[in-house]
Amino acid sequence: MEKFADFPQKALKYQAEVNPDGRIELQVPLLPGAHVTVFIVEEPDTFNDLTHAAQTSLDFWDNPLDDEDWNNA
Repeated sequence: MEKFADFPQKALKYQAEVNPDGRIELQVPLLPGAHVTVFIVEEPDTFNDLTHAAQTSLDFWDNPLDDEDWNNA
């Protein structure tokens, strides 16, 4: 098991998009050959539920009787 050094470690945070070929490319302020540990955390789509709810509830508004009432108001 590898032991981490006792000196402070710098944490860098990047937000990136996965390329169609499944790769992530980042420009980092590290020397070539530096050893790093990478954690990948997928960001949740926080608006997915709201978008789905908005799209599925549009049928409520597509009502010819209601349209007729509102158009003649």
